[in-house]
Amino acid sequence: MTTSPAPAAPAARPRIVALPGDGIGPEVVASALQVLHAVGDFAVVEHPVGAAAIDRTGQPLPPDTLAACAAADAVLLGAVGTGHQPADPEAPRPEQGVLELRAALGLYANLRPVRALPALAAASPLKPERTKGVDLIVVRELTGGLYFGRRARTADDAYDTCTYTVTEIERVTRVACELASRTGRRARVTSVDKANVLDTSRLWRETVTRVVAREYPHVALDHLLVDTAAMRLVTDPASFDVVLTENMFGDILSDETAAITGSLGLLPSASLPGAPDPDGGIRGGLFEPVHGSAPDIAGRGQASPLGTVLSVALMLRHGLGRPAAADAVEAAVERALDAGLRTPDLGGSATTDDTTRAVLAAL
Repeated sequence: MTTSPAPAAPAARPRIVALPGDGIGPEVVASALQVLHAVGDFAVVEHPVGAAAIDRTGQPLPPDTLAACAAADAVLLGAVGTGHQPADPEAPRPEQGVLELRAALGLYANLRPVRALPALAAASPLKPERTKGVDLIVVRELTGGLYFGRRARTADDAYDTCTYTVTEIERVTRVACELASRTGRRARVTSVDKANVLDTSRLWRETVTRVVAREYPHVALDHLLVDTAAMRLVTDPASFDVVLTENMFGDILSDETAAITGSLGLLPSASLPGAPDPDGGIRGGLFEPVHGSAPDIAGRGQASPLGTVLSVALMLRHGLGRPAAADAVEAAVERALDAGLRTPDLGGSATTDDTTRAVLAAL
């Protein structure tokens, strides 16, 4: 007598922690979660971070929030900040919550993909012939450099220390090279530094050169000083494939790439504890739009959720190993824009709710 095999146990629902944050964060996260639930079954819980967490607990990253993020399969963040710095320089600041979270989860590699969409060619301040075909990724080292170095301030002076180790540079270089080596990319890494002035940049350049030569001989490597890179990103952005750089330079340059797409509100990001698997995700990433909390428009329903929706696509691809769902979300955003969807940052009048409905309909 033949017996049928027992049915496979259903896969566990991925655990997602949503951190709405401050300003427009709750609005864009709510929109993105609607899109997420439209492409799969996920267990989502919300926790406070930033100014919202300070108001509730006195801390920008409460222990309960950190514990939940550490146990999650992925974290989705809206934005943090109030637009005002506390009068007391020792008082907790909302942004500290995100910096602490990145360090605690070991999220040392930040990915910011930038694609020029034909439908938005007119939205970019750059000429269409300069943005045509742009498809680049900025890989920013996220847990070293000035933002995490020793610092102090007195009434008369202040200092911030930029420190990097060989290990920190090696591991983020490998992330950039793994991404550059994937199908569809051009196997080219441009490393950005300030090696004509800074010792940390000289160490950076030497280490990147050694890792690529020894471990990724098929990857073409070139080096640019940060000022030259800033100029080339607006004069010849299509020449870039993967841009690799340190924390502060990456923060600035990746925001500059908003000129290519036409709006900072369109750019997603992924912060990962390593190079994502070619065939799946890497558990524990943090996914967020590049834009800030925009407290001046909070609560008005004017915020574009597209950067957060596209961050959900990155989460599906790099954090949860669901590339087909990620492709579906990105295609839906592109179809909605092709059909004429324009939020205020793109010169239109579509509200947050309008945008959410348009993307869901395009799915």
